Amino acid sequence: MRIARIQTAAGPVTGKYVDGAVKTEDGDSYSVGDEGTLLPPCEPSTLYCAGRNYQDYLEHKGNERPTTPHFFLKPPAALLAPERSIPYPTFAEGVGYAGELAAVMGEDSRNLNTDEALDVVLGYTIMNDVDALGEEGAGMKVFEAAAPLGPWIETDVDPDGLDLETRVGGEIRQEGNTGEMLFSAAEIISFLSSRITLHQGDIVALGSPANPGEVEPGEEVEIWYEGIGTLVNDLASPDSP
Repeated sequence: MRIARIQTAAGPVTGKYVDGAVKTEDGDSYSVGDEGTLLPPCEPSTLYCAGRNYQDYLEHKGNERPTTPHFFLKPPAALLAPERSIPYPTFAEGVGYAGELAAVMGEDSRNLNTDEALDVVLGYTIMNDVDALGEEGAGMKVFEAAAPLGPWIETDVDPDGLDLETRVGGEIRQEGNTGEMLFSAAEIISFLSSRITLHQGDIVALGSPANPGEVEPGEEVEIWYEGIGTLVNDLASPDSP
């Protein structure tokens, strides 16, 4: 099942995404495009982002393999809906992309073991980990619209063994499979829950394979994950309002 959120004239609506429309439990149906636009598919309190989680990424960046999951945080203000333009961070020297699988927590959870970690996941969506190149530390990761998310949550997919592909301007930039992750989704969620309560709707992004790179203004970033779909956003020019 695909769960989506849509902005309608009456406000945000959540429902099943079927054949280009969001259908609610009450039987209402909203056509995407004609009757509203997709929103980020959930409302997280925090986005937990795993880094350095693919071997080819470590080789690409020259990093050592971590002994425990490496992660950083992004705030809800970083969210951006599918098909929306990413505002150009004018303080940056450039803008980077990274296509990531993201778990959506289905309930508040603490101290999960790896055997039960995936049982509390509602489903999976896609995140673009946008970087402000040239900035240091959190300044590279935390800014407005630094986390495009969507297009929906797929509840019926196994996070292990999914093919993935990122295209920029129509050119393949990233290819891989989630089976190549150093730490699995269950291991990352379990690790995080041992340190902090994960809340319903929170995002746990699971890292990116090699070749995260730079996107130029006007270029479109398309991130595809097998069994889920494609997240599409373009980068606005620095002088866009």
